[in-house]
Amino acid sequence: MALKGIKVVEFAGLAPGPFAGLILADNGATVVRIDKPFSSSSPDILCRNKRSLAINPKTRSGLDVLKKLIASSDVLIDPFRPGVMERLGLGPDVFLDTNGKVGLNKKLIYARIAGFPRTGSHKNMAGHDINYLALSGILSMLPGSHDRPTFPLNLLADFAGGGLICALGIILALFERNSSGCGQVVDVDMVSGARYVSSFPLIHTLNPSTGTFARDRGDNLLDGGAPFYNIYPCKDGACMSVGCLEPQFFKTFIEHFVKALPNDFKQQYRWNPDPFIQFDRDAWPKLKNFLELGFKTKTRDEWATVFMNTDACAIPILTPKESSKVEEFGQQSVPLPHPRILSKKQNTTTMVIDSDTIELPPGQHTEEILEELGLTNSEYQRLVQDGAIEVSRSKL
Repeated sequence: MALKGIKVVEFAGLAPGPFAGLILADNGATVVRIDKPFSSSSPDILCRNKRSLAINPKTRSGLDVLKKLIASSDVLIDPFRPGVMERLGLGPDVFLDTNGKVGLNKKLIYARIAGFPRTGSHKNMAGHDINYLALSGILSMLPGSHDRPTFPLNLLADFAGGGLICALGIILALFERNSSGCGQVVDVDMVSGARYVSSFPLIHTLNPSTGTFARDRGDNLLDGGAPFYNIYPCKDGACMSVGCLEPQFFKTFIEHFVKALPNDFKQQYRWNPDPFIQFDRDAWPKLKNFLELGFKTKTRDEWATVFMNTDACAIPILTPKESSKVEEFGQQSVPLPHPRILSKKQNTTTMVIDSDTIELPPGQHTEEILEELGLTNSEYQRLVQDGAIEVSRSKL
């Protein structure tokens, strides 16, 4: 495992922070999630291969233990709004050497994820994925109805621009530490992260001459304007995805599509699209109507059979339950870690993920972690007396 031996402290949060920690844990890092004590459950389902320490940093003894833990770790993940960790007495300056001051852990990679950029007029505002996408400029480009765009769950800002970018920043900082011997602050904000992973469409808008996003939303090649890059409902209400952008793929698609249509449909419609009309925008409305009606003559699975093992770029849209049974995914209900990194010394056996590991009760490993830190019995007693840890989960 590439990150074996790397110790990570992840303060409990929602979505991006836990995902960054999950990526590190899946690649061998030892991840300790810091939870609030006296809590029986956590909303975090991205807890695979992690442990939980429930402790209150607002107590003197709890703060001391966290400083000790972080001082012996490689990475800290801060998911809070700017200033929270500093007010707790756990800001970067406490650990990293700054302005001639020696910190507690100069090798620490201090990764912090904010929603809005840390400078500017939005820095102190609350927000969520949809708000970060709104400010990034990318939400205005996403497909939707004629009067408004829609949003891709909370995937683009929270996970792609937040958690994934944070994990990348941590790995880059660890790589740099090999030569410098020093840690650093990794700053991630989900607005900038969403913009970065959306570089392709955003740069195209700055260069209308490319034609890819030169028109209004919903009238371009990749945002629902093109009939050959779209979604079509079938006879049973399920859908097919069509993405045959290249002429040779479009030709294959049209040939298989027309051949599979019922004879009565062909006789009634009395029009077969020529593969050469693909980029004739005047023909797009008629072509889209032809595909809309044609796909409704068969069920999704029947169309999937038509296009299987072809270069038509037509794939059935599966539900999460159906997708979990796909052979390529190892028939796992929980997504497997990706990418797979194999060497000649490793076998290619599919990793088995326990779907029951979506819950990690706060404080489940409190005793274990405190013992590893070498706390004395009196220090345990002090934590209990201060209310820093829950009595039932402490070693008295």
